[in-house]
Amino acid sequence: MKILYDHQIFSIQIFGGISRYFNELSVILESKKDIQTEFSVKISNNFYLSQKSISFYSFFKKASFKGKIRFIYFVNKIYSIYVLKKKNFDVFHPTYYDPYFLKYLGNKKFVLTVYDMIHEKFPDKFAEFDKTSKNKKILVNKASKIIAISESTKKDLIDIYDVNPSKIEVVYLANSLQLNSETYIKIKLPKKYILFVGARDGYKNFMNFLSSVTEILKSDTNLHLVCAGGGKFNDQENLFIYQNNLENQLLQFNIDDKTLSYLYSNAKAFVFPSLYEGFGIPVLEAFACGCPLICSNTSSLSEIASDAAVYFDPLDEKSIETAVLGILKGQELRATMIEKGYKRLKFFSWKKTAQLSEKVYQSII
Repeated sequence: MKILYDHQIFSIQIFGGISRYFNELSVILESKKDIQTEFSVKISNNFYLSQKSISFYSFFKKASFKGKIRFIYFVNKIYSIYVLKKKNFDVFHPTYYDPYFLKYLGNKKFVLTVYDMIHEKFPDKFAEFDKTSKNKKILVNKASKIIAISESTKKDLIDIYDVNPSKIEVVYLANSLQLNSETYIKIKLPKKYILFVGARDGYKNFMNFLSSVTEILKSDTNLHLVCAGGGKFNDQENLFIYQNNLENQLLQFNIDDKTLSYLYSNAKAFVFPSLYEGFGIPVLEAFACGCPLICSNTSSLSEIASDAAVYFDPLDEKSIETAVLGILKGQELRATMIEKGYKRLKFFSWKKTAQLSEKVYQSII
């Protein structure tokens, strides 16, 4: 069996959960004698793809010019069409929602992974010209099988697009972060901090979370809030930080995996206040690094974290504050959450992801 993965996410992402998912999936599938995988990618700056021994060109990693991503996407799209036309594969698995490939598939079938229904649930958080929902709906209807990355996402698919449940298979993701006690990091960290990871805009609910913990930070000037990734603080965030005299207690770092694992392992807690997540890989990253998890009680998060988290209502500032204080003041609770996190993590693995994905592929051949 030969599976063809296309260029989309590898044209867009340098790092990211979706490109990591397809990389991990292909590595395990390729280790099997009767399976081949191929990526229709010609040029890319994706970190995970650069670790693979496949034929592609890294495209001026340090070069920055207007339209760079559009150019990479265009070249890879042309190449993907060329590969599709050759029909030298058994199953096609697009990595995102651009339906460009439909006219070139012929009688070949494709599997679609749906990561979340964020665009459908929070349309006001995205630009008016964003076509994600429209394209996703087209592909959901035409796919032979759909992989949903959580039961929550499967339910949303059924509720919003009225998809036949028999067409959807739930295949969980896993964790790739490794804890290394000998990791050396170049950044200077405070001794006492809570951690926020990733993008901070829109449904990620960062400003509501920040407002919720402001009094906690003011009452303990030794406590810091560290933000990993997500870019520098924007004007709105900087204004809030300045107005509340928190300049010395909020830090933001752009980091690699080694530094991220260090940040998790040394934090008092990781707080995940999202209004919605299709799966939430940071949940598993925190578990792997022995970091207590405090998170929203919405969407897939309670499904993935189970009893290994302290939950709050992401729209209720008092609820967030109470949950954070509970971990900060409760050493026994903190230790319990860490232990439960380790146990919960064993339920997820990329090997399981690959095994279940293989079954989905086999079911449509």
